[in-house]
Amino acid sequence: MYGTDGYLVKCSSFRCVSLENDTKDTFTTINLDHGDPTMHESYWRKMGNKCDITFNGDDSLSYFANEEQIKRLHNVVGNAIADDHYTIVGTRSSQLMQAALYAVSPIDQLEPISVAYPEVTDFVRSGIHKWVGDARTYEKNGVYIEFIRSPNNPDGYDLAYYWPQYTAITSFANHDVMLFTISKCTGHAGSRIGWALFKDKEVARKMTKFMEISTIGVSKEAQLRAAKILELISDSCLDPNMENFFEYSQSLMTDRWKRLRQVVMANDLFVLQKYPLQYCLFTKDFCESHPRGEEEDCEKHLKERKIHTRSGRRFGSDSRSVRISMLSRDEDFNIFLQRLMAIQGPTNEN
Repeated sequence: MYGTDGYLVKCSSFRCVSLENDTKDTFTTINLDHGDPTMHESYWRKMGNKCDITFNGDDSLSYFANEEQIKRLHNVVGNAIADDHYTIVGTRSSQLMQAALYAVSPIDQLEPISVAYPEVTDFVRSGIHKWVGDARTYEKNGVYIEFIRSPNNPDGYDLAYYWPQYTAITSFANHDVMLFTISKCTGHAGSRIGWALFKDKEVARKMTKFMEISTIGVSKEAQLRAAKILELISDSCLDPNMENFFEYSQSLMTDRWKRLRQVVMANDLFVLQKYPLQYCLFTKDFCESHPRGEEEDCEKHLKERKIHTRSGRRFGSDSRSVRISMLSRDEDFNIFLQRLMAIQGPTNEN
């Protein structure tokens, strides 16, 4: 299992033993596929009503909200140059990706332009772009669009995980097009807010036009709630009397990866990717990346143990690999480790 929200596992033939400490019904499936970032609940529970917002009847009448808190957070964290970029807010980065494709596709292209991201492009079946496969194997001449995931997000297309709890912040990202989402930054996936940073004025104009036509903007209430949350996170990084959100979240990820490695080292069935130490400009220390998470069908065999994952076939690998989310609630993650420990291969048998 690997990627920005998982890790690499190669499975040998294995059998399962009974669990004595599985606190959930053994028939309950632990879903580590969808990446629901509920790990962050404990921090926000501590914050109490600090992010509460009250709306009056005359509020939210306009389509538009300012992006001040987005730029402030990027400046505080140091993960992206935002001040000289145009900012566009959308319904998560999925919508923004479609808007970006529309904005950067040449208008004089006779054939649909090739892109390197399948699920959404195949669904939309746009006349201006189409999916043609992994960019590593694309050899045709001509114009094409490639989505870069940094850190690696197996079936994503953005900088969603370029935050201190997941990876070292090595520099200010300064690309022509950069996509982010609040769900992986703060854990508030239900708010459905993402944003894009663009250098080019014309691309930003076309992207804004796409947003106007498709949804006429984004919920003002969701934008204001997101702004309040981002404001608190920035404050937590600057106010020594507050618990730093990123340091708190990073400690949770570090602990989870430590316990996961212990489970993996206890048998010879699984292999974890090794991530090099990098100096993080935010924490001012060296740290290892903590991504979000050889049997013929690893997904199938883990599913038989009530662990729902995502097959490597979904993100350009093969069925011997699966992706798992490291951001579930503590209870689910603990049960996942217990069930993983219960999987034994031939070398474990007496």
